[in-house]
Amino acid sequence: MFVASGIFVGLSTIDLLYAVDEFPAPNSKVVAHSQDVFVGGPAANAAITFAHLGGSATLVTTVGRSTLARVITAEMREYSTRLIDLNPNFNEAPVLSSITVNRIGQRNIVSANATRIQTNPVQVDEAALRDAQSLLVDGHYMEACKEWARMARALGLPVALDGGSWKAGTEELLNHVDTAVCSADFLPPGCLTGDDVVNYLRSRGVSKIAITDGAAPIRFVEPEGFGRVPVPQTHAVDTSGA
Repeated sequence: MFVASGIFVGLSTIDLLYAVDEFPAPNSKVVAHSQDVFVGGPAANAAITFAHLGGSATLVTTVGRSTLARVITAEMREYSTRLIDLNPNFNEAPVLSSITVNRIGQRNIVSANATRIQTNPVQVDEAALRDAQSLLVDGHYMEACKEWARMARALGLPVALDGGSWKAGTEELLNHVDTAVCSADFLPPGCLTGDDVVNYLRSRGVSKIAITDGAAPIRFVEPEGFGRVPVPQTHAVDTSGA
């Protein structure tokens, strides 16, 4: 039986999630109804989802060897996701996100992202790429994203970008991207509208584009045409990791 294989390069986090009635005001405290700990991050969420749907997933990220890092390694084992650590000797805490969700599903997030974490010189596992059918990058750990994407394209693999926001280095990364799925917050330099973003991405050689905008329809552009896909309406409880 054929099993699809995908590689996901980018951010993994430990998410500390609190459910509250209202967000705390300055200099105040609130008692949470619940607290949970999950592994998050665009690349990690995508890898876990891919594995859950029956694929063979590999996550390329920075985890390190701290006590907290074991939360990430344990969850990757639980979901049968192979882990390639960009800095296995990193001894500080991995990326932590503190997420507060109120009773109507709105959320606040505080996170340091990957900006404070150094990665080793990038070594691409070419054997892993040769066994894969696709690669996804999220723009975090940018040098790793660029090198893995460059090698993937050289081997003929399709490369997708999860573009949550514009980051330093994204322009060069786009040279190796076939498909871009971007949020409405993804605004390249000089872009103010969705049309600007589409035109920019097409000028960079990206052939398939989708732009999400919360509960609004998803806009897509591809060589065969364009259009909008309605988003099913639902009562939002929490959109973390959606």
